Amino acid sequence: MYMDFQMFMNDVVQTARQEMVEGGYQELKTPEEVDNVLSKPGTTFVMINSVCGCAGGIARPSALYMKNYEVQADNYVTVFAGQDREATERARSYFTGYEPSSPSFAVIKDGKIQQMIERHEIEGHEPIEVVQKLEKSFDTYFK
Repeated sequence: MYMDFQMFMNDVVQTARQEMVEGGYQELKTPEEVDNVLSKPGTTFVMINSVCGCAGGIARPSALYMKNYEVQADNYVTVFAGQDREATERARSYFTGYEPSSPSFAVIKDGKIQQMIERHEIEGHEPIEVVQKLEKSFDTYFK
């Protein structure tokens, strides 16, 4: 029974990863990969992925929509909470002033956090509400 559940979870994780990569996001799996992107000048949009329902039904679709928004980030990346623990921990070290939250989004400019959209702003909200928050954030920090 445990093996069946483990295989199911592996499939769920792989599907969640694949969805973001196919949508144009770079998956960061190590602390070094995180530093290579987040410490550089420019703008980066980070999606902290997870396997919960609000990630699949709200956060990932919202993140994928942002790849088509008129205002663009220089980099679109994702770390997977609960899977790539060290990479996620390193990414969160850039999110000063914010508690760990997944799923969530980070808006980074020149290596500094500008805004977080945390789980409580995603879970229980309509996808369009999340997209509107993201659009406002892009308009504010990435133009």
